[in-house]
Amino acid sequence: MTRKKLHPSVEQFKQFVREHPNLVKLVRAEENTWQELYEEWYLLGEDDPKWEKYKKGNTAETNENKDDVKKWVHQFSGLLKKMDVNQMQYHIDNLSQAIGAIQGLLSQFQGSSQQQSNPVQEAPRNPFAFRKD
Repeated sequence: MTRKKLHPSVEQFKQFVREHPNLVKLVRAEENTWQELYEEWYLLGEDDPKWEKYKKGNTAETNENKDDVKKWVHQFSGLLKKMDVNQMQYHIDNLSQAIGAIQGLLSQFQGSSQQQSNPVQEAPRNPFAFRKD
């Protein structure tokens, strides 16, 4: 089975992607397509500063993401520490009672409307029944 030879620029782009593995993450995250990246690479060239953040060993972007997650976890844990469990339980109980009351009202209205609409089962009238004179 012979492999088709790719255009030299495509081969160069493949080598460029091997040197900039973070580009693969962009495509997998659906932020860019290979076509878009190829066109930018072709127009800008390999030496453009845009590509620096995608090089091997450059993990500044991933470190920023990790720092964001750490900040979020820290804020969330701070909120949990400030939370009064007894007060939270009180509010949850009140909400549960309110929902139960609303459900009770709805069931009463549904029950009364069913009783009113079906007191006597009448045969449906034919709207096209005409009498002869």
